[in-house]
Amino acid sequence: MTEAAIHSVFDLASNVLTAAAPAAKIAAAQDLRRHWESGAAGMHGSADVPDRPARPDAPVLVNPALVKRRRLGTAPGRAALLHAVAHIEFNAIDLAADMVARFGPSQLIEAKDRAQFITDWINVCHDEARHFDLVQNRLAQLGTAYGDLPAHDGLWQAAEKTAGDFIARLVIAPMVLEARGLDVTPAMIEKLIGAGDMQSAAVLQVIYDDEIGHVAAGRKWFKTACAGANLSETPTFHAKVRQYFNGLLKPPFNRVARDLAGIPTEFYIPLTVPET
Repeated sequence: MTEAAIHSVFDLASNVLTAAAPAAKIAAAQDLRRHWESGAAGMHGSADVPDRPARPDAPVLVNPALVKRRRLGTAPGRAALLHAVAHIEFNAIDLAADMVARFGPSQLIEAKDRAQFITDWINVCHDEARHFDLVQNRLAQLGTAYGDLPAHDGLWQAAEKTAGDFIARLVIAPMVLEARGLDVTPAMIEKLIGAGDMQSAAVLQVIYDDEIGHVAAGRKWFKTACAGANLSETPTFHAKVRQYFNGLLKPPFNRVARDLAGIPTEFYIPLTVPET
C-alpha cells in the first residue's frame, strides 16, 4: 500500500472536528494540510461527520445577551475582546474543516472542481488555526487563557442550521458572518491602537487581511454552486439569508473589503430592510 492510499482527506478533516483541546485541534488542522499538500491524502471515501465538533470543558457557553460588552480602554476589556475573537477563530477552524468533511465528498461538487474546493478550505482551516494560536498567545501575555471567560454558540448554531444545505452554508458562514467581521474589525484595530495596545492590534490586522480571502473563497464557491444548480446568484443569496439568518443585515458595511472579496452591494444592501 502506498503512502497516498493511507489517508482520506475527509477523515483527516473529521479529525479536526473530533479534537477537543485547542492544541489538538491546531495539530489536526496542521496535519490535514501537511498530508494534503504532500499527496499523502486522497479524495477516496467519505467521513463520519459529527453534528457538533468536540469542545474543551471551557469556555462555558451562555446566551449571547449574557456576554458582557468590552471596553477597550482597560486591560480586562481588551482581554475580553481577544477572548471573544479567540472563540470565533476556534469555531472557524471547525467551520472550514466541516466544509471539507461534509461537503467535499458531495455530488454538489463536480469532480473537476473537487481538488480545488478541498485545497481552498484546507487553507482556510489552516489559517484559522494560526489565527487562534496568535490570539491565545496574546491572551497569555495579558494574563488570560482561552476558556477563562464565557462565550456563546451562535457560530455553530448557524452551522447546524445549514448542515443540509451546501449553498446556504456558503452564504451564511463566509459571506454573512465572516463578512461581518470585515465590517467591524477595522474599528476594533483603531480602538486598540488608541489604547496603546499595538500588539493586539497587529494580531487583529493579520486576521483581517486573511479573512478577506476567506470571504472571497465563499463567494467563489457560491458562484460555482449556483452555476451548477442553474440558479441566479442575487435572488438565491437573498433567499438563503432570509431562510437561515435571524434578522436583517446591519450597516455600516466595509465596502472596500467586501469589494475585494467579490461581494456586490446588490447582495447585501437589500437585506438591510424588511422584505416587502
